Amino acid sequence: MKKIVQTKHAPAAIGPYSQAVICGNLVFISGQIPLDPLTGLYNPTSPKEETNIALGHIGAILQEVGLTYENIVKVTIFLSNMNDFSEVNEVYGQYFKNNPPSRACVAVKTLPKNCKVEIEAIASKG
Repeated sequence: MKKIVQTKHAPAAIGPYSQAVICGNLVFISGQIPLDPLTGLYNPTSPKEETNIALGHIGAILQEVGLTYENIVKVTIFLSNMNDFSEVNEVYGQYFKNNPPSRACVAVKTLPKNCKVEIEAIASKG
């Protein structure tokens, strides 16, 4: 049975999906983009800042279910420009200093709201 996760500390979904879903011991966190949680607006910033904001949203969702970044087992990063990889990686590394999760990073043509970075994650409660 799945359980829907919702927190006001991360942006509300901008489509027919949930911020996160718990299924068994796994928490599937939908792609997070750098939207303001209160207004839902996107203010274009640097790839570094967008990464920090997106990971902050993931942290808020994890906190809602009593988990931390240490519980993340898989991350997927979507970039609108692979030339931003090193900037994103620099910020990402600050969140996962020890025992980092597995990860994929792909460049896509366009992201929602024309942002530069989107990050999704899977965490384990076990």
